[in-house]
Amino acid sequence: MKIGEGYYLQPAGQVAAKPYKLLVQALGRSSKVAIAKYAWSGRERLGMLRVRDDVLVLHALRWPDEIRDPAELLPAPVEVFEEEIEGALALMDTMTVDELVGPEFQDHYTEALGRIIEAKRGEKPLPTAPEPERPVQVLDLMAALNASVQQARASRGEEAGPVEVHELPKPERKAATRKQPAKKTTAKKKTGGRRPRSALGRVR
Repeated sequence: MKIGEGYYLQPAGQVAAKPYKLLVQALGRSSKVAIAKYAWSGRERLGMLRVRDDVLVLHALRWPDEIRDPAELLPAPVEVFEEEIEGALALMDTMTVDELVGPEFQDHYTEALGRIIEAKRGEKPLPTAPEPERPVQVLDLMAALNASVQQARASRGEEAGPVEVHELPKPERKAATRKQPAKKTTAKKKTGGRRPRSALGRVR
């Protein structure tokens, strides 16, 4: 089973208010979750109930036949060096925040949609969307990690310092052993000065 999307549950009227509250209190004290069956779009499903801020939340559970095998999504085998892992960990440390606050955590789609609606109401020209940044072709993964670390430190007001680029170990190359082609030898038959006879006989 795999946990899917979650939905808040509301009691249906005053009659269900007390059982709803009782289930919230019981689940909250036990630190457990409840498994329930429910119908959705004409199909029977399993769901997980948990408590959040004194409200029941229902998470959909996927049946085994609805879950894709992740093994088929794995990339081709590649080698990752220890220096690259350390660089990725350093980048994660510089990007770690205590709270999700800032322009990168805002709903820019809803804000842009609101500006378009306001422009249409006022019969004003529609705002232009910024051009997306072109992806940079990564030639050296270690150099890209170090550059990202320095950029993240600079954005947080920390001292960036020089970028340290570690040279990756080069794979060993085996000496090519080329097979020499075999020489063809032809033996010449000695004729002893006589002319070779014709293979055809005389026709009488």
